[in-house]
Amino acid sequence: MTEEKNGRAGHRPSAPGVILSASGYPDRFARILNTVSRGIATSVGGPGLTGAPLLEAVFDVVAVATREAVERGGDLAPPTKAIIMGVVRGSGATKGAALQILFHAARIILHHTARRNGKLAAAIKGVILGSIASARAMGVEPAQAASTAAQGGLAGASEAGPVTMGRAM
Repeated sequence: MTEEKNGRAGHRPSAPGVILSASGYPDRFARILNTVSRGIATSVGGPGLTGAPLLEAVFDVVAVATREAVERGGDLAPPTKAIIMGVVRGSGATKGAALQILFHAARIILHHTARRNGKLAAAIKGVILGSIASARAMGVEPAQAASTAAQGGLAGASEAGPVTMGRAM
């Protein structure tokens, strides 16, 4: 891949498997999706992890990804959508287990967004869009996934404190 720099073409290597945007730089959405997915899959360590240890692994990965997205600024809908999709992909869970993980991830995202004064409306939009996009992989209906994500988001925003409920949700 080449790029123009001061009128001269130069070579900028790209890592294998990295999705590039139209500008030639790694796409933020794909980067977050892949990072979260790998983080969850690595933490889970295979199909045997369930219950509290699984939710703890999800918490660790999602909290860090959310904090980074809020601190970076900009529209939070794409990064939070990528986080949700990465959690679903990385966990490999389906049906009830997937919905439990989805609820937990949505709760963490909204909680950390609220705590850092991030834009809650954009964060919940991304969470809902990510849950709908991941419904098939979870083996559930899109409406059920969206409802579960919304409930998790509300729980997370509520846990962040009473001031959250007065902000634009």
